[in-house]
Amino acid sequence: MAERVALYLQDAHQLRDGLEYVRYAEQRGFEAVWQAESRLVRDAIVPMAAYAAVTERIKVGSGVINNWTRNIGLLAATFLTLDDLAPDRIICGIGAWWDPLARNVGINRSKPLTAMKETITVLRRLLNMERVTFHGEFVNVDGIELDVVHGRKEPRNVPIMVGATGDQMMEMTGELADGVVLNYCVPPEYNLKALELLEKGAKKSGRRLEDIDRPQLVVCSVDQDHDRAIDTTRELLTQYLAQQPHIAKASGVSPDVVAQIQSILGWPATHEQIRRAKHLVPEELILRITASGTPDEARAKVDEYRRNGCTCPILYPVGGDVHLLIDTFAQA
Repeated sequence: MAERVALYLQDAHQLRDGLEYVRYAEQRGFEAVWQAESRLVRDAIVPMAAYAAVTERIKVGSGVINNWTRNIGLLAATFLTLDDLAPDRIICGIGAWWDPLARNVGINRSKPLTAMKETITVLRRLLNMERVTFHGEFVNVDGIELDVVHGRKEPRNVPIMVGATGDQMMEMTGELADGVVLNYCVPPEYNLKALELLEKGAKKSGRRLEDIDRPQLVVCSVDQDHDRAIDTTRELLTQYLAQQPHIAKASGVSPDVVAQIQSILGWPATHEQIRRAKHLVPEELILRITASGTPDEARAKVDEYRRNGCTCPILYPVGGDVHLLIDTFAQA
């Protein structure tokens, strides 16, 4: 029986190269491709449409967009449109974003749980082709619906998956969402507490943990040369530990190490700054929170995440030969 596996793309590759990687992943039996949207670099929707247009079977997910910058009507219309392009192959991965980036563009992320709950509730009803009136703290709509005149009018099969990191968001995800996108740069045992929280939330809505899909982002650097794979990952972690403090906290990195890296990196970080700071990231950390090394080493680490509750690893190629990574985990 084939194991579930997916590909994660962000901005490390040219977009047109990404189209080729996605086609190759589909040929090699990958279940899905997820497109990132985190830093101010590449939005998720345009690449998702491109991936959907050049493939036939592979699922296409947002990994993840935020619930603050798209009006709920536009959000629903966007995923309706993507589902028109690739029926039953689109996944809406959505998250609460993070500071300081959100704050720096004028977003006040007050009451993130309430905001996410309202987004999930109304988005699901709209994609179910309902006429919706809803008055919440963050979402306010009066008698709106997806106004399909030309095209499919039936409810759309677009799973809503929450990119949850904090405890309360994880529990709420278990209660309301179709699944969770477990974070990257965390050790496999991080998942055990996440599973407890998801199960606690699932019980509130009469569900079981098994009803909650649990794909997980996994930083993955594969090279026949172990040291080269490790060095590639070290550069990525240098940047992310400095710029995404929620990931640093979840991965258990010392605040002193994060502060040292932040003292060197600017925003946005330059390659020279990353090069100067990367020695602060120890190999032990890289091996603990990523799947980096030779093909055998990477497969063994990904299996750890599976044993700790991940239902489908979403592999993030941080550099090197993407075809080698796909071949390493190929199912076909």
